[in-house]
Amino acid sequence: MDKSFDTIWASCLDIIKDIVEWQHFKTWFEPIKPVSLKEKILTIQVPSQFFYEYLEEHYVSLLAKTLKRELGNDARLEYRIMVDSGNSKNKPLTTDIPGHGYKSYSNNEMNFPLVVNNPVKNPFVIPGLKKMQIDPQLNSAYTFDTYIEGDCNRVARRAGKTVAEKPGGTSFNPLVVYGGVGLGKTHLAQAIGNEVKKINPNKVVLYVSSEKFINQFIDHGRNNAINDFIHFYQLIDVLIIDDIQFFNRAEKSQDAFFSIFNHLHQSGKQLILTSDKSPKDLEGVQERLLSRFRWGLSADLQIPDYDTKIEILDIKMKNDGLEMPREVVKYIAYNINTNVRELEGALISLLAQSSLNKREIDLELAKKVLRNFVKSSNKEITIDTIQKMVCEYFDVAYDKLLQKTRKREIVQARQITMFLSKAFTKNSLKTIGEHFGGRDHTTVIHSCQTVKDLMDTDSLFKESVLELQQKVQLAAM
Repeated sequence: MDKSFDTIWASCLDIIKDIVEWQHFKTWFEPIKPVSLKEKILTIQVPSQFFYEYLEEHYVSLLAKTLKRELGNDARLEYRIMVDSGNSKNKPLTTDIPGHGYKSYSNNEMNFPLVVNNPVKNPFVIPGLKKMQIDPQLNSAYTFDTYIEGDCNRVARRAGKTVAEKPGGTSFNPLVVYGGVGLGKTHLAQAIGNEVKKINPNKVVLYVSSEKFINQFIDHGRNNAINDFIHFYQLIDVLIIDDIQFFNRAEKSQDAFFSIFNHLHQSGKQLILTSDKSPKDLEGVQERLLSRFRWGLSADLQIPDYDTKIEILDIKMKNDGLEMPREVVKYIAYNINTNVRELEGALISLLAQSSLNKREIDLELAKKVLRNFVKSSNKEITIDTIQKMVCEYFDVAYDKLLQKTRKREIVQARQITMFLSKAFTKNSLKTIGEHFGGRDHTTVIHSCQTVKDLMDTDSLFKESVLELQQKVQLAAM
């Protein structure tokens, strides 16, 4: 008995649900409705053009594989896009679009498409393999132009740029980029690869995850083809290995990589490695490999600061042709304090909900949509938090704020901090004074009155206080 389109799509969702993150599943897959199934062509209805484009760009491979599993190799996907009719009394119009990005996957493609336009299943043992046939496996969206520089990544980004301009010709070989999840390690590594291909099109670049490397090694071991595996990787001019920490569970793969590393390094080829921790902290990796990782430069990535997050959001919106109220951009930047991936995910979820609900983006919608990203929607602001904000704003050392000094910039920074502490915390005047070197409540009262008076007479001073007020308000949301 043939399955209905509802049953087919339900089965696809069961698979997808176990693969993508819960928040992404709710945002991108729950709004989809199956419409029809004709001759192995499943039509799904999506709420907007934006949804269609996002699915085609980010989830077409996943959709292809799940649909192929349910309907066989001839499965195809088409979209029905809802279009606003401009009249609330009428039902939304729809337009049907074939899934242009949809493609079937051969066994070779699903394994690792190292050779372009070549149906041979095992690319490593092709007689007379030509280097230019190797697909670099790079995402063209990962470039230096879209990788914003800040204090959090300055050393790594500039070292990467240097390597890209002269691969294998600097002391940064290997270049090891390390840091936590979602801080941009893969973006930077692939940006280097894309820049190398841009400057030197004939250079052979290859990006591969450590897990893919290990799986390939295992497959070739079963076929007694380890030498072919090693020989293939020795053809590469710029080899990028992502997440080398996973080598800790693959001793024999480490032996193969040791041979590849030595050959490439001695031949003046470039190696770029990423990890979730510094090489000195990697466990389960052979000491001889760790010593070679230390030959070059190890550069870490940190969580971006507020200004860098604003720049990241700005470039993301510019590249996608998006506009958003400034207060919403600031809200996202203030409240997403984990990593760049969460920052971009919050932006995309907000845009998706705006499109789905046909509603303009404002601060109220941002608070509602981002509550799954923001740890607390009503944070309690402390005196310490305000002190830190004011010190950063005026570039004043924290200990200076507590000292007895008559320097104008220090005195005003302290007075503003007391003023904001009184306005945004529940602490008594006595408690506020104790946070400033044991000053009494009369000093706090005098400071607050001074700030109010200066705001009435000094426009620049008033502008600074209002901007700091907005920072504290956003931080409390």
